[in-house]
Amino acid sequence: MRVLMVTPGTRGDVAPMAGLGKKLQEHGFAVSIAANVAHAPLITAAGCSYHELPGDMSALVSPAAPGAKPSASQLSWYMRELGTYFDSAATGTLEAAEQGADVIIANSVAPYAYDVAEAFGIPVIGAHLQPNEPSTAYAPMVLGTARSFGALGNKALGSLIGSGKAPYDAPVARIRAGLGLPKRTRASGERQRRRANAPVLHGFSSSIVPRPADWRSGLSNCGYWWPASDEAWTPPSALADFLAEGPAPIFIGFGSTEALDPEFMLDVARRSGRRAILQGAPEISEPGILGIGAAPHQWLFPQMAAVIHHAGAGTTAAGLRAGVPTIAVPIFTDQPFWAARVHALGAGVEPVKYKDLSVDRLTAAIEQTLSTDHYAANASRIARLLAEEEDSSLPVARALREAAAAR
Repeated sequence: MRVLMVTPGTRGDVAPMAGLGKKLQEHGFAVSIAANVAHAPLITAAGCSYHELPGDMSALVSPAAPGAKPSASQLSWYMRELGTYFDSAATGTLEAAEQGADVIIANSVAPYAYDVAEAFGIPVIGAHLQPNEPSTAYAPMVLGTARSFGALGNKALGSLIGSGKAPYDAPVARIRAGLGLPKRTRASGERQRRRANAPVLHGFSSSIVPRPADWRSGLSNCGYWWPASDEAWTPPSALADFLAEGPAPIFIGFGSTEALDPEFMLDVARRSGRRAILQGAPEISEPGILGIGAAPHQWLFPQMAAVIHHAGAGTTAAGLRAGVPTIAVPIFTDQPFWAARVHALGAGVEPVKYKDLSVDRLTAAIEQTLSTDHYAANASRIARLLAEEEDSSLPVARALREAAAAR
C-alpha cells in the first residue's frame, strides 16, 4: 500500500512523521513524505521517499524579542506570508498525489490534502501532534494560552475559531476549483468530516494528555511517534569531550524558533553557575559552556541535568522521554499547552512566559529545578511510563488497512 504523508511545517512537524514512516515501512507500507526541502535529508535518512512542498516555514516562526508586541503591519505581513506558504504547500500536495498514493496521512495544517484526496478518490487519515478537536478539556491551541475558559467556554471557542478564517482557506478554495470539485469551504469540510466521524490519530501519549471524554470515537491517541534514529550520526569530538569532562550540564535551545540570541543564552549559562550546552550557538566555547549545532535530542537529552526550551510538541516529548526535568519558555500556539502539561505532571517548574523572560527569571527557574528533587523524580517516572507503551505505529497501521478496506 502506497502511503503519502503531507507534512508542511517546521522540523518539529516533520521529524515525528519521518519516524512513523520508517516504522510503517517495517509493517510493509511504501511511504513517501511531502515536506519543505530543508527536511528532505531527515526523510530520506528514515528510508522514505521525498516529495517537495515549496516554501520554508522557518522564517515564519521567529518571534519578536521578549516583551515586544508585533505591530498591526507586522501581523498583516505575517498572515499574508502564511497564506502564501500554505498555497504553495497545497500545490505541492497535489503534485505529490499525482505521483501515486492509495492513502494520504495529513497533518493538522494540511486540510487541502482532503480536497486532493477527494479528487483522486482515496481516503485520508488525520495525523495530529496536538489536540485540535474542540473540547471542554482545553482551550484552542491557536490562542497560544494554557488558560482554561471553563468547559463550555473551551468548547465554544474551539468551535468558533474552527469556523472562522484560516490561512489555508484560500488554498482549499483554489484546489477545489482547479480540480472541478463542488464549491465547499475549508470550515464546511471540517464539519462534514466530524459528522462522518473521520479518523484523526494523535501522536502523543495518553499518559501526558488523557483522552478527553467528549472526543468522538474517530479520534484516538496512538502514543508518541518518535523521530527515527540516524545510525550514521556520531557526536562531534568537542561535544563528546565536554560531556565526559564533568557533571551533567543543562541544555538551552529553542529549535526552529531561534527565539533567543546566543548572548542571552550565554548570559543565562554564566549567571546560573552550571555547566551548559547552548544549541544554535556553535561559535561559543568557554570553560563549562559549549555551543553546538544540530544534535539528536534522543541522544543528547538523557545526558542533561535539565532541558530549557520553547515547549514545542516534539522537544517536550523528547525531554519527557529522557526522564529529565523541563524548564519551559513557551512562545505561541500549542507551546503553552505542552508547558502546562509538563508542570501539571510535576516534571518541571511553572513555565516562564516568553513575554516576561529575563536572565534573572530563567536563572531562578534553573536553580529551583536543580535544587528540588521531585522534578527529576517525576520526570524519571514519566519516562518509564512512556517506555512501557505499545508501539505507536501499530494503531496507524491498523487505521491504514481499515481505510483501504473501506474504499
